[in-house]
Amino acid sequence: MEPLERFVSEADARLTLIMTPAGQVLAQYGFARAVDVMSAAALGAAIASSTKELAEYLGEDEFRALNHQGVRHGIFLAEMDNPCGRLLALVVYGPETLAGLVQLFFEDLARDLAEACPHEEPKQPVLSADFERELNDSLASLFGR
Repeated sequence: MEPLERFVSEADARLTLIMTPAGQVLAQYGFARAVDVMSAAALGAAIASSTKELAEYLGEDEFRALNHQGVRHGIFLAEMDNPCGRLLALVVYGPETLAGLVQLFFEDLARDLAEACPHEEPKQPVLSADFERELNDSLASLFGR
């Protein structure tokens, strides 16, 4: 089972988005229309950004997660560090789901996504070490100098 599917099943989530802090959607579960996905991503990213600013205003380094509970739905919005870059999760759950359960399984999701992130090979230099000398030699032979 994929990490997102496992999280949705274990946390009993109704809707889930995994995105960049800028709102670029990387994975989703439960949304029926693309317009809903884009709207939720934009709103989630805006909430995370304003929460970050509020944390700075209050002298905190950051608020890593927030939870809002309504009568019919709750939302959990949290950032996670990942070798591929910082990610943001927006989770919508029902009144039958405990917020603590969502947060507990979110930690597992963050770990699973970090493990699934491709590990880059060390980058090799694109240009040869003697590029400038080789370029000058080529230009000199081309222009007869």
